[in-house]
Amino acid sequence: MLNGKLVCVTGLPRAGSTLTCQLLAQHPEIYCNGMSSPLLPTLQAIRAHLSDNNFLLAQLDRNFETVYARLQRACRAFARAWWEEIDSQVVVDKNRGWLSQVELALELDPDVKMVVCVRELGQILASIEAQHHKTVWLDFPDDLASLSPYGRADALLGKKGVVGGPLRSLQGIQDMNQSYQQRMYFLVFEHLMWEPVPTMKDLFTWLGVGNYELDPENLAVQSGEADSFYRFKYLHRTYTQVKPPEPHWVSPRIEAELRSNYRWYYELFYPGLLCN
Repeated sequence: MLNGKLVCVTGLPRAGSTLTCQLLAQHPEIYCNGMSSPLLPTLQAIRAHLSDNNFLLAQLDRNFETVYARLQRACRAFARAWWEEIDSQVVVDKNRGWLSQVELALELDPDVKMVVCVRELGQILASIEAQHHKTVWLDFPDDLASLSPYGRADALLGKKGVVGGPLRSLQGIQDMNQSYQQRMYFLVFEHLMWEPVPTMKDLFTWLGVGNYELDPENLAVQSGEADSFYRFKYLHRTYTQVKPPEPHWVSPRIEAELRSNYRWYYELFYPGLLCN
């Protein structure tokens, strides 16, 4: 178990996770460096390696309860040591992978909470497309530059796509136990951008930290992540104030297919758009 309460920031790309972390970091009781964390993939790698380790498997055969408890303590100790120098009431770990690893998060902290960032799907795709137009001489890590806008949207929404992967994890939350779902706060991008003060006040209350009056016009700027990893297609910039972006143009064909193919998503987060 960690020294402070664990809060995982996760969700869809281009849905405000960078801004969310910046705003969380303003609160004096919350530690959040705003960077995507290697903690989860490291724990997953440890699990994968040890699950194939013949020596460990042999010991589990002989005395499962003792050896499994040893494994559990060791992995928890690794996570605790990762944040050992932090004495804040809340520690934020940012990684989109947490969306599909709720069980692991609960192993680290039985009281874990997750902030899940969502945004209208057409605007997510159009945001990525707009950034690609600014960096057309750089290809995507998954080689999407030579595709048409429709082809890029289709690939991004694929099972292993940057948008499609976490979107399917989000859909899978509906099949989880209700007690798991209650640990999640779905932070709608549009609400955060247009009403940052009441939105963050509600989030701070849900996280169980003290009252804090956020000033969206005077924010501390955090150092950005390394955007080269994604070839500058998904920027992680922070600014001194919250400024809602101009809406991007979306192809009517793509927009219609999104609302049809992902009707469950719009029913959950944007029901009003289905009436248009």
